[in-house]
Amino acid sequence: MRVGVLTGGGDCPGLNAVIRAAVRKGVQEYGYDFIGFRDGWRGPLENDTVPLDIRAVRGILPRGGTILGSSRTNPLKSEGGIRRVKETLVKQEVDALIAIGGEDTLGVAARLSGDYGIRCVGVPKTIDNDLSATDYTFGFDTAVNIATEAIDRLHTTAESHMRVLVVEVMGRHAGWIALHSGLAGGANVILLPEQRFDVDQVCAWVESRFKIRYAPIVVIAEGAMPRDGDVVLKDDTLDSFGHVRLSGVGEWLAKEIEKRTGKEARTTVLGHVQRGGTPSAFDRWLATRFGLHAIDAVRDEDFGKMVALRGTDIVRVPLAEATARLKTVDPSLYAEAEVFFG
Repeated sequence: MRVGVLTGGGDCPGLNAVIRAAVRKGVQEYGYDFIGFRDGWRGPLENDTVPLDIRAVRGILPRGGTILGSSRTNPLKSEGGIRRVKETLVKQEVDALIAIGGEDTLGVAARLSGDYGIRCVGVPKTIDNDLSATDYTFGFDTAVNIATEAIDRLHTTAESHMRVLVVEVMGRHAGWIALHSGLAGGANVILLPEQRFDVDQVCAWVESRFKIRYAPIVVIAEGAMPRDGDVVLKDDTLDSFGHVRLSGVGEWLAKEIEKRTGKEARTTVLGHVQRGGTPSAFDRWLATRFGLHAIDAVRDEDFGKMVALRGTDIVRVPLAEATARLKTVDPSLYAEAEVFFG
């Protein structure tokens, strides 16, 4: 059997661990051949491939990013996209495809598997941790650790200058990174996409901290929205999956805080730092297990499935189910964090 592998969407710590595990087990135990597709779905769309064997995956476990490259290419929106993908798979004699990605990448895999008969197995990847079928996605733990370290460092600057520091983290529709890093980093306000925030209430929390001579830290997810406004955009261009570029709500909020309280406020946007560099031990462990179980699903010809973490077990769930809805922060979890606001 010949197995194709691709990584789509934003880069993420742990992608290389998945590739390494799938190839190592596939070659050593099952005698499979592998081929890598470059830059997500662009690879099979344009027949852009790289050799993928045990030598190619040596030493990549601790490396961030992906040796295969990534993109947000959507073959469903490309002219003749499905036909071109099928032609590439036939030309390269690919019997099965492992697609590693988030909601968009796996959404394409679900369509190709369910509607067009392409034999796909999915592996969940997103630092946002917003895929509902799995307890955790790899990359999330690394992102939270990076954000928490940044918040820890910003506390001393905020206190030295007695200013408000607004920390903007990733999270388009789900505030998992903001919630976990904010709680772990001792933030005084945490703002999520799941709950619109009242700017006046945020300012009240900020001023209450200054009364005890404590400089507040506000952690805000990039997709958070004010109660009387809309999402703040970097620009209005769309990618091939219809997503706008977020970022800017932190700067907007800092200006509002300054205007309403008279206190100096600065913004730190962590941006791509959160998903770059060496994966954490947990993400290496989870990504490796995902890769091992993904190649097992190929062996079992259990296609149209995604591997997922449930408790400590790796299970298989239908791709259609895995991408049907996003996993967002439950209000009860946010209520726990509110104890520390203000």
